[in-house]
Amino acid sequence: MTIPLPILLHLGFASAAMVAVPLALLLPRLGLAGHRPLGRLAALAMAGTALSALLVARDGASPLHLLALVLLLTLARAVVMVRRGRVAAHRRMMLIAAASLYVAGGAAILIPGRMAHRLIFG
Repeated sequence: MTIPLPILLHLGFASAAMVAVPLALLLPRLGLAGHRPLGRLAALAMAGTALSALLVARDGASPLHLLALVLLLTLARAVVMVRRGRVAAHRRMMLIAAASLYVAGGAAILIPGRMAHRLIFG
């Protein structure tokens, strides 16, 4: 099966985000440094995932495309919050962004007929 470039990009960004996000969330709880650079990487990977999702459409837009737009808006809001020193609001926005990433990924894998479903289940 030949996988189109937009889907490869999407899978690459999503894979990076799914690794970087939990690490960025865990570092402060473990008392380790590195949250800021890893958080930036996680946010960029999530933004790349959302943007590349907009390029992946089999029959037009789907609810997952709406979720991608919400993810982009949530990430932008999270950046604004942390720049204003509103760390609790930033944390809340990033948790929402992370949840949407995993919900979209799970939906893409579990919905029959989608490329992710075919890649995993054949």
